[in-house]
Amino acid sequence: MSQLILASTSSYRQALLEKLGIPFIAVAPQIEERAKDNETAEQLVIRLATEKALAVAVNYPNGLIIGSDQVCVLDNQITGKPHNKSNAMVQLSQASGQRITFYTGLCLYNGKSGQSESLCETFDVYFRHLTEQEISAYLDKEQPWNCAGSFKCEGLGIALFDKLSGRDPNTLVGLPLISLTRLLINAGINPLTNKI
Repeated sequence: MSQLILASTSSYRQALLEKLGIPFIAVAPQIEERAKDNETAEQLVIRLATEKALAVAVNYPNGLIIGSDQVCVLDNQITGKPHNKSNAMVQLSQASGQRITFYTGLCLYNGKSGQSESLCETFDVYFRHLTEQEISAYLDKEQPWNCAGSFKCEGLGIALFDKLSGRDPNTLVGLPLISLTRLLINAGINPLTNKI
């Protein structure tokens, strides 16, 4: 079995991939994560997921490499990580009572064959109408500065929502495991039957 490599140092993505029970290593991809002019959210996350996988493949030429990237979109604007409380306050205030769509790009690159498969999964988050006090209290408790959309849905962030809508809840956290399982099976690794 090819060595499985996650082109990410995200603890959230690592925890998700561990669910599949396949040994892997995580390696930081060294790429610049900026949108190009006129690039859609879907194009952006697929391109960045692919670039992450290819960047890591340079040092793991025989590996099976997973790249993933995520952005959220509100009012047709791509929103990234807030990095601090003031930006997070703005993001969550804008999201209050609205729907945000998360776009998660996924790429599986096979170093042995040089082939890759990539896709984009979407997931919709519907926010409750939030008060400034609720937003501030949430941010103080969870400090989601490195999370697109300024929340952690796997934590207290769930209290911000009216409903969630999508094919795979793992997509919202950053790694669509249903689609990844299909890509792994196509590459000859079945999480249910492969010996570890």
